[in-house]
Amino acid sequence: MDTGAADRLAVRERLDAYADAVFRKDADDWGQCWAEDGVWDLGRGEVSGRANIVKTWVSAMTMFEFVVFQIHPGVITIEGDRARSRSYVLETLFNADGAMRKQLGQYDDELARDGATWRFARRSYKVLKGMPS
Repeated sequence: MDTGAADRLAVRERLDAYADAVFRKDADDWGQCWAEDGVWDLGRGEVSGRANIVKTWVSAMTMFEFVVFQIHPGVITIEGDRARSRSYVLETLFNADGAMRKQLGQYDDELARDGATWRFARRSYKVLKGMPS
């Protein structure tokens, strides 16, 4: 029996909850995906702490009327109360001015178990390919 399967499923559910919150632009649900002391690295510097991460995300989301955020998990590994994952995202971004663009990106994640819940301790994002529409 694979005892790590339940943890890998829980990590996958965290990835799905993150994507769902992006679609809905729900800052509360999106913020719950993060550990209190989480770090978000978007390749232009790091943002630390859940409150700062959410504030940064809310500000960034004002640029978009709507975001389609499709996530495709790659590898998920569990090591006790820590996990690592790699996932790929296809974002279709509808700007507030009506313009649309797409980008393919990669997240390299570290997650920590918080009681029975997995949360992002660190997310590092990089754009793999921008695709103007």
